[in-house]
Amino acid sequence: MRHNPYIYIFIMAAVTFLIRVLPLTLIRKRITNKTLRSFLYYVPYVTLAVMTFPAIIDATGSIWSGIAALAVGVVLAFYGVGLFGVAVCSCAVVFIIELIIL
Repeated sequence: MRHNPYIYIFIMAAVTFLIRVLPLTLIRKRITNKTLRSFLYYVPYVTLAVMTFPAIIDATGSIWSGIAALAVGVVLAFYGVGLFGVAVCSCAVVFIIELIIL
């Protein structure tokens, strides 16, 4: 049985459209609930973290080099190092650990 890819594309487009349009049409007044507002504020950050953290660990040849790079990146970011510095140091950690493991 052959599947039509246009059906899948249409369903994906419809679901994406509904997710974006329904809140605009159903919620007319300002949200005053503090819990709901804080939940909605953090949704993009949590979504990005959920997609990024597993990829950081799985992108390297060894799980240990991924975990070490993640730890170094978190510590450097905590101390205010910029994005470029965090990326370079994390890559260097992966490179060094991969050299040691092999």
